[in-house]
Amino acid sequence: MRFDELGLKPRLLQNLAAMDYEELTPIQEQTFSIIKEGRDLMAMAETGSGKTSACGIPIVQNMDPDIQGIQALILVPTRELAQQYVEEIHWVSVEMGIACFAIFGGFPMNIQKAKLQHGVQILVATPGRLIDHLYNSDLTLASLKTLVLDEADVMLDMGFIDDIRFIQSCIVRQHQTLMFSATMPDPIARLAKTCLVDPVRIELNRDRLAPQSLVHVFRYLDAHARQQGLQELLQNEELRQAIIFCNSRESGERLFRSLRGGPSGLEYIHGGLPQERRTSIFNNFKKGRLRVLIATDVAGRGLDFSQVTHVINYDFPPSTEAYTHRTGRAGRMGRKGTACTLVTRRDLGRLDTLLRTNRIQVVWDGSPPSEKAEHGGERHHAHPRPQRRSHGREHRGPRGP
Repeated sequence: MRFDELGLKPRLLQNLAAMDYEELTPIQEQTFSIIKEGRDLMAMAETGSGKTSACGIPIVQNMDPDIQGIQALILVPTRELAQQYVEEIHWVSVEMGIACFAIFGGFPMNIQKAKLQHGVQILVATPGRLIDHLYNSDLTLASLKTLVLDEADVMLDMGFIDDIRFIQSCIVRQHQTLMFSATMPDPIARLAKTCLVDPVRIELNRDRLAPQSLVHVFRYLDAHARQQGLQELLQNEELRQAIIFCNSRESGERLFRSLRGGPSGLEYIHGGLPQERRTSIFNNFKKGRLRVLIATDVAGRGLDFSQVTHVINYDFPPSTEAYTHRTGRAGRMGRKGTACTLVTRRDLGRLDTLLRTNRIQVVWDGSPPSEKAEHGGERHHAHPRPQRRSHGREHRGPRGP
């Protein structure tokens, strides 16, 4: 389906054309009429499927520029995702008289208060900072028509569920609620039951949790050989931009120090950095000024880096959900991408769980664990019939499944 078939406001349609938005993605096509009609929605889709626009475009279509109060509230787990939403909605709503603004921690409250008093119709917020304003400013949700909970499973992981329930209790008027999530753990299912009224349920990732355009490469090696294995991956001439994920701030710091002087355009981002520094790194990476970004999971939460070709799990992901969110930074919106995961002996139990749960087609770079066991190593049975790459091409990009 094309955007010019939706009966959009002329200016909105012009803005989408300027952004080269012609055809709707599957999640956009299935959710547009539901959101436009004001119905509640529970949407599950693979990460990178276009959920930001799927939410933003119909909200802008429904917006009344003559009402100066907050008509749509979009809750997101991280500052970077909040900024991404504002940027997307800004371009979608150019010259439509609609003000979109983001509030999040690490930025002066008084500046945010001044902007809110000037008039905001679409507010994007992290839960903690929104609650700060509800307690300490004149922010009101009296005009709210639509509440969006984006990356709901991530907000669960970050401990925001109680905050979300409190925010909902502050909304006194009847409103539409839209919930977007890549996964559906039990607490999110229970939250959906309490938040949504007769919702339409859409599941585009019932048979897969990862983008189809993403190749999943695993490399089994000794723990002390991880850095050498990583350096070989970084020599891949097909690697345009890469995010390297570590499980902790300390692990990322050690890796960052060890790689300094190696790959050009290297940076490290984590939640402990000052907001100004995080924003600078985020923008430089998004603009292609950096080639390699070491990150904790703060950078794996719904962000759209269009030039990322490779995601590398230097530390094995702590959960199947973390794997889904991390690897979804590549292969977005149908683009080709590669997810490379380093696997050591201590990771084998989590590897089994991951391969059973996420239903991904595996490409082994070198020998899988089961073959190494035949040569006197640990006994482990990898999942049946994985694809394999020859050792002679270990430093090059995968051939694909």
